[in-house]
Formats: sequence, structure tokens, C-alpha cells
Amino acid sequence: QVQLVESGGGLVQPGGSLRLSCAASGFSFRMYTMGWYRQAPGKQRELVARIFSGGTANAADSVKGRFTISRDNAKNTVYLQMNSLKPEDTAVYYCNVQVALRDYWGQGTQVTVSS
Repeated sequence: QVQLVESGGGLVQPGGSLRLSCAASGFSFRMYTMGWYRQAPGKQRELVARIFSGGTANAADSVKGRFTISRDNAKNTVYLQMNSLKPEDTAVYYCNVQVALRDYWGQGTQVTVSS
């Protein structure tokens, strides 16, 4: 079965950096688009960045130039490098894949940006 396991969240000061990881299993990882989403308290879940099977990536305007998504097909892992973090980046971050028209989510990892 499809499994996504996120790690790497934590508490960081404004301007700091974190790298999130999502280990995937149960599907042919290299063939699928992978995404990172986030959900802040009281807000809807939103797309942060995604990376296609060929390696092309895009990101939300709010994180462009600060966040970078990447993938390692040999490790079945997708990463989110987050630099210049702001308090408004505080949220639970989720890894996502859509397989056979069904969305799969990890358990999420909390990122808190605060001084």
C-alpha cells in the first residue's frame, strides 16, 4: 500500500532553514508527481511545491526563491529545502501523491517559525 512518511520539522527562528523529507513506498515513485502541502491553524491546506516525474518543479508564489523541492528516485524520497523562514510559514507540512486518481497523504510534520 502507498505510504508517505514525513520528517524534519521543528522549531526554528525567523530567517532560519529546515529540510523536510518524505520517504515513499508502495508505488513506482519515479513515475509520479510528488507534492508538499501545508496547513496553518484555521486555514485551508495549500500547495507549497510539487515536482514532476521528469524533475520539473514549481512552487507557490509565497515561497518562490526561498523553498526548493527536489527528489531522489534512488531513495524514493522527496525533499523540501526551506530557507529564510518566516513566521507565516508556520504550519503542518504534508507530503502528497495521487495514485490511480486517489490522493495519499503522510501524517504531517510540524514547522514552527518563532523567536
